[in-house]
This record gives sequence, C-alpha cells and structure tokens, in this order.
Amino acid sequence: MAAAFLTTILFSISAVCGRRTAQIMGGNEANFWRLLFAAALLALYAHLFGSGVSGAGFRIFLISGAIGFGIGDAALFQTLPRIGSRLSVMMVLCLSSPMGGLLEWMWLGTRLRPVEMLCGVIILCGVAVALAPSGHIDTPRKQFILGIMFGLVAAVCQALGAVLSRKAFAIGANIDGITAAYQRILGGVAVTAMFFAYVKLHHPGGNNTEKRKAWPWVLANGLSGPTLGVSCYQWALKTTPTGIVLPIVALTPIVIIPFARYTEGERPTARSIIGSIIAVAGAAALALSR
Repeated sequence: MAAAFLTTILFSISAVCGRRTAQIMGGNEANFWRLLFAAALLALYAHLFGSGVSGAGFRIFLISGAIGFGIGDAALFQTLPRIGSRLSVMMVLCLSSPMGGLLEWMWLGTRLRPVEMLCGVIILCGVAVALAPSGHIDTPRKQFILGIMFGLVAAVCQALGAVLSRKAFAIGANIDGITAAYQRILGGVAVTAMFFAYVKLHHPGGNNTEKRKAWPWVLANGLSGPTLGVSCYQWALKTTPTGIVLPIVALTPIVIIPFARYTEGERPTARSIIGSIIAVAGAAALALSR
C-alpha cells in the first residue's frame, strides 16, 4: 500500500511536467526523450544491482511495457495538451481501475473482497466529483473530443499493462520493482521510438530554441514518472492486486491539484475540495481494510 501511495505522488509530478513538455516539444518527442532518459537510469541499477533482462517474466514485462509505456503513454501525451493534466489523468486512472480489476479476475482469478471493491468505488467517485469538467476547460470541441478518444486508448493500455505485470510476477518473476520497471521500459522505448521516427520523417524541424526550454521538464518528468514512479508501481503490483493498486493510483489527479495551481494557474473549487475529501477517505478506508 505504501508503494501505491508513493506512486501517486510521483505520477502527479510527472503528469504536470508531461503537459509542459508536450506543449513545447510535441507529445511524441516529449514522451520519447523522457522514456530514453528513464531507461538509461533504470539500466544502471538493473545491470549493476538487479537482474538485468533475466527472469521468467521478461517477455511479459516487455509486452507490458510496449502496451503501457509505448501505446498508452503515446496516447496520454496526445491527451495532455488537449484537455489538461487533471482531466487527462482522471480519465486514464479512473477508467483503467475497473478495467484492470475485471481483466485480472477473468485472467488470473484474483477476487477482491466486497469492502475492497466498495472502497475503490468511493475513491473513484471522489476523484470524479473533484475533477469533472467545469468552466476552466477552454478547448475547442474538436480538440476536446480527440483528447477524450486518446484518453480512452491510454486507459485501456494502462489496465492491460498492469495486469500483464501481475501475470509476470505470478509465473515466478522474482525480481525487484526497479528491475521490473527497466524490463517494461525497454518495450516502451522500442514502440515510442517508432512513433518518434514516423513524426520526424513527416514533420521535420521545429523551434530548437523553444525546445531547449523544455529539457528541465523532460528530465523531471523522466525521473518522477517512468523511473521512480513506475519502480514503485511495479513494487506495488508485485504484492497487491491490480484492483487495489489502480484505485490508489487514481488519487493522482487529486494530488495534482496543488501542482496544477502553481504551474497552470488552476484554482481548486469547492467541489474539487469535497471530492478530494471523499477520495482520501476511501483511500484511508482501503488501507485500513488491508
């Protein structure tokens, strides 16, 4: 549970940084560089202190990363600049939670207790109340719909990636969370590199002066999200069912509120505060029920 809560904090920082980099560099390029930076950091640990690319679950982790990091994050980075970091993360995490729980039950037979499901629903309801679309979203209708579509793709990939990680651990992948994050990110980098190469071939050039301003955000995003955040995420999935981990991680948009206030000028409303209280109460109840 501690790993899931820590993941939430790190993912919230990553989402805000991700929106900044996507606005300056474009979604595909921002996603590629942050994953490449994270892969280099994770590789140092995995090959010096971890298991490298060995282990029974390596292939499944690789596929999990290709789906979650590669396709899922590419879709998320197309969502962020269109509908904002809070709504983007709310969509992905709140929809992926029930999807992940259902997939794991159907595939691995993992059943949650009624009290755990109830607490998960309370968390997701609180998040929905806090971050439902309101007047501060100023996006053209076409771009908003496109952002929603990309968000749905990202949510499906997030759920499937999490369940695949659970499957890798279930078949005997006795590795630590950082090594698991490294094995996953290799698949993600491969898919993202293909997207990046395609975009570069069809849309070469760009404002290099502006892009240089994005590098601090790229590095902060790569460190907080795919490096530290996903390491904690894999640590949580190693010991806890998807249907419990994902609702906890769904608190990310709640944690984003103070960060978004500082970086994007979004003021929390009374509704967002009420929703936050509901979501945090659900998370506390879930932790106590465990």
